[in-house]
Amino acid sequence: MDFKNKKVLVCGLAKSGQAAAMLLAKQGAKVVAQDLKTDISLEHENISLYLGKNPDDIIENFDLVVISPGLSINLPFLEKARLIWSEVELAYRFCPCPIVAITGTNGKTTVTTIVGEILQKYNNNTVVLGNIGIPFSEHVMALKPDNWVVAEISSFQLEAAHEFAPKVSAVLNMTPDHLDRHKTMDIYQYTKEKIFAKQKAEDYAVLGYDNPITKGMRPTCNTVFFSAKEKLEVGVFLDDGMIRARLFGRDITIVDVYRTKILPENALAATALALCAGVPPEIIAEALLEFKGVTHRMEFVAEVKGVEFYNDSKATNTDSAVKGLEAMHKPVVLIGGGYDKKSGFDDWVKLFDGKVKKLILMGETAEQIIETCNNFGFESYSKVDSLHEAVEMAYAEAEAGDCVLLSPACASWDMFDNFEQRGDLFKELVLESAEIMI
Repeated sequence: MDFKNKKVLVCGLAKSGQAAAMLLAKQGAKVVAQDLKTDISLEHENISLYLGKNPDDIIENFDLVVISPGLSINLPFLEKARLIWSEVELAYRFCPCPIVAITGTNGKTTVTTIVGEILQKYNNNTVVLGNIGIPFSEHVMALKPDNWVVAEISSFQLEAAHEFAPKVSAVLNMTPDHLDRHKTMDIYQYTKEKIFAKQKAEDYAVLGYDNPITKGMRPTCNTVFFSAKEKLEVGVFLDDGMIRARLFGRDITIVDVYRTKILPENALAATALALCAGVPPEIIAEALLEFKGVTHRMEFVAEVKGVEFYNDSKATNTDSAVKGLEAMHKPVVLIGGGYDKKSGFDDWVKLFDGKVKKLILMGETAEQIIETCNNFGFESYSKVDSLHEAVEMAYAEAEAGDCVLLSPACASWDMFDNFEQRGDLFKELVLESAEIMI
């Protein structure tokens, strides 16, 4: 689409919305930038602001509407739009280089970060963009054909994707999440599958074999599975702790996963993606061993008097919290609870017996989790009103040889702006209490 003098409405002016508006304005589009907030400044001669209200009365006047990830495509005022794109769809139309795009319910950020580091070691023209916090639209015009883009892509960004077609895609896993927005698992799955829907036959889609939903997906391009549980005839898998790949007519041993600081599923997925992007196995192994971890995802905070503290604030759903708890090999004082995303907690609570010595709950879902605990006969729990109280109780309950794990299994929006704020406060409180004890 030639945007010269096209009338475009950009809805939602967080980082990606502002980046989209500026990209369009620089291409000569006549942009109206809308947000319900009023304290927004965005200066360009081709941008006018429409703040403090929904654009119901003007939306029919635009050739294109670009929506931020925070806005559902099903909002009533969008029914009047002629054409709706996500910010990622917009950026893709300008991208001159191959894209590795990663989605899934859990592990997106970690896998995106790992793959970014692997590809940067192989090709220093690799850039990491997308839902990881760096808007695609902000950087796309600086990209050249010899670049690679590694992009984390959320289901929210895929809702209004149409022609988006990465060279290598991944759906890591799928479990119930964001059903407050997507309403059903069928819709959620359909949205995730848009990441590979437009790929060409020669492209690659990487899928989790251990997850029944992703295992059942059928891309029309080359499909590569990864598994932590099965020794695959073709794919990437674990063999006695070693990452092996049977791909492209080769049987390759990459590295001992337990020498890395990475959950096995994430290491396998990253390996599969990197191999599909053409990275040599020895570079993959080197990058996996060097990887230091991701903030807020099983992040070691401190050891205080023999008690280890871990920040897993990014565990915003049950499946992610299950993986965090499974990674713990010591008695756990667990801090959980938060915003209600309308998903259950059975699979998480089933793991508590013999593993969690004390559960400390906070937030909207505390009573729901308590009810689940009672159903499974787990009684070692307490409810608190704040993260500050939770950390105080964790210090009181934990003994040398234990670990304290913040892994909420819930989003943060009932008490915090985002999971980063929650995790940062946890780390701050842990370290403050440690100083007092010392």
